[in-house]
Amino acid sequence: MLDLLPDLFDEFAEHLALVAAPWRQFGAKRIFYGQVVTVSCFEDNSRVKELLATPGMGRVLVVDGGGSQRKALVGDLIAQSALENGWAGIVVYGAIRDAGTLATLNIGIQALGTVPIKTERRGLGDTGVTLNLVGVTVNPGDWIYADDNGIAVSHEALPIIEQD
Repeated sequence: MLDLLPDLFDEFAEHLALVAAPWRQFGAKRIFYGQVVTVSCFEDNSRVKELLATPGMGRVLVVDGGGSQRKALVGDLIAQSALENGWAGIVVYGAIRDAGTLATLNIGIQALGTVPIKTERRGLGDTGVTLNLVGVTVNPGDWIYADDNGIAVSHEALPIIEQD
């Protein structure tokens, strides 16, 4: 399967909302999807690190970093932890760092961009909260679908369409 979103929108458009932002792919896994876990944090990745160190069970962490490009919310060590703990992917409405290393990890990672500066961990941020990303509501327990075409959210799991 090379593309997921076009097929999902062809079949299930009424169940999907496109999260229209200038997403960029960073992980080696170009297509990923899973049930959503949310965190809202601004230039402090304390909660991101904590969550990705727990069992992911194929879920996707959606991080609302307020779109900030000043501090990276995910880097190589946190992404490696996510991979080792069974997370399917990470979506960051903000920046990541260590892009070269992230490209070698078999996990889905999409973000707005990169910055080499890490955050200061002050223990700030909220988990399990409803997010609003570019006008789209993302709730804990929703489903995220991501590929090179973008990111979409659904309030229910959709059947994945296998291409021949």
